[in-house]
Amino acid sequence: MSQNYSPGLEGVTAGISAVSEVDAERNALCYRGLDIHDLVEHCTFDETAFLLLHGRLPSPGEYGDFLQRIAGQRNPPPEVWEVFARMPASTHPMDALRTAVSLLGTFDQSGSSPQALLAQAERLYAQVPSLVVNGYRILQGQPIVEPDTQLTHSSLFFQLLRNARPAPHEEKALRTTQILYAEHGFNASTFAARVTVSTLSDLYSGVVSALGTLKGPLHGGANEAAIAMLLEIGSADNAVPWLEKALAEKRKIMGFGHREYKQGDERARIAKKSALEIAQRNGFEKWSEIAEKVETEMWKRKGLYPNLDFPVALLYYALDIPIPLYTPIFVMSRITGWCAHIIEQLGSNRLIRPQCQYNGPRNVSFVPMEERKAPHAE
Repeated sequence: MSQNYSPGLEGVTAGISAVSEVDAERNALCYRGLDIHDLVEHCTFDETAFLLLHGRLPSPGEYGDFLQRIAGQRNPPPEVWEVFARMPASTHPMDALRTAVSLLGTFDQSGSSPQALLAQAERLYAQVPSLVVNGYRILQGQPIVEPDTQLTHSSLFFQLLRNARPAPHEEKALRTTQILYAEHGFNASTFAARVTVSTLSDLYSGVVSALGTLKGPLHGGANEAAIAMLLEIGSADNAVPWLEKALAEKRKIMGFGHREYKQGDERARIAKKSALEIAQRNGFEKWSEIAEKVETEMWKRKGLYPNLDFPVALLYYALDIPIPLYTPIFVMSRITGWCAHIIEQLGSNRLIRPQCQYNGPRNVSFVPMEERKAPHAE
């Protein structure tokens, strides 16, 4: 094997970006130079979206204009709902969302100028909450809910899901996770988006690539897998026996470990505080006790810290959010980071085309068709 080969591209620098910085040494994460602690403490998610898409926090006037533009674009074309209605009821919301975004691209022929790309990014940001929730409602045989144009991005999710405005603590909890999920460097889905548009494909194609990548349980789907694990464990008393058996069977424990953070994911620490508060407020202490035992045992046995998906799974469950929506909620947030990276890639593009190292057979003799024999069945 070549010394230049790194499985999973681990440790390989694949590009230069000004969108975010993951500082593994300090376990810190900054968006456009601003620490996530400050963003969580002081910003709405709409401010964070503006920061990622426009490169800076908005002035009061810019923020008002941004909210007005977003509010006017909440509803996707009605043809999108027709497509949702034709999907099987068993369709996973991520599959439905991927199809919907692809369809949206057919309605947008505005081009690839910097101004057009930014307008497309804002339009997707505005429409994704409705695609996520109303798309899910259609799959469940429920009527769609008209978006409230006066609500923030985080509040809108609950309004569409429940047809009622959320309590302030619910909006705050979801807003926290939205900010933490918004951007994370060259993660798998972001890198997939950049690879796609590096061919000079369009923004919608880049987002579709990202959606397909995010769906996997080793990436965005990890929050769904983490809550499935807690539900399987079922009680705090069963946490240790369950974990012992799972580790003996070499099962992957979802929601633990991170390639970037060796001393713990700071985003998980922030989200855990919100998760414990909501669990206590809403009577989900049983599940927070199970999560705490699993976290303690994973550190003792494997030296692994939880990543962001683990406390978020508990938080969303305590908020009574349907489990199939956990990963699509991730999209409501990461759409900002994806689009910021797509715009950045196209602003200074070079086709992403790495090499691979061949390890197959060589010098194989060609055999004409009439002389070939099928392998013997065992």
